[in-house]
Amino acid sequence: MDQSGAQILLQSLEKKNQLLDQMIRQNGVQEEILKQEELDMDAFDEAIDKQSSFVEQLDKLDRGFEAVYDRFREELIENKERYRDEIARMKQQIQQITDKIVTLNAGNMRNKMLAENQFKKRRQEIGTGASKSRVARNYYNSMNNLNYVSPQFYDNKK
Repeated sequence: MDQSGAQILLQSLEKKNQLLDQMIRQNGVQEEILKQEELDMDAFDEAIDKQSSFVEQLDKLDRGFEAVYDRFREELIENKERYRDEIARMKQQIQQITDKIVTLNAGNMRNKMLAENQFKKRRQEIGTGASKSRVARNYYNSMNNLNYVSPQFYDNKK
C-alpha cells in the first residue's frame, strides 16, 4: 500500500467526522422544531429529509471506507511501523466518530420522545374535536326533535 491508501482512509474518516457534525447540528434543528408549542410539519418534514440525506452520505462513506480498508488491510498490518502516524490519526478520528455517534444517538432518542409527545398531543386534540362534534350533533338532533309532537290519538286496532 502506498501512502495514498492510508491517506484515502484518513480522508474518509475526516469526511465522516464532518458529516456527523452536520448531523448533530441537524438534530438540534429537529429538537427546536419539536419543542415548539405548535408543530410546524413542513419544517419537520424538511429536517427529516435533510437527516435522511446525511444518513445516505454516511452509508456511502462507510461502504467506501470498508472497500478501501479491505483492499489495503494486509499492507497496513504488515507495515505498522511505516504507517504509525496515519494509524494514530485514524485511531483519533475513530474515537471522535464514536463520541459523535453516541451524542447523535442520545439526540435521536430525545427527539423521538419529543415527537411522540407532539403526536400524542395532536391525537388528543383530534379526539377532543371529535367528541365536541359528537356532542354538538346530539344537541342539534335533540333540539330538532323538541318541537315534534307525536300523534296523540292513534288507533292501534287493525
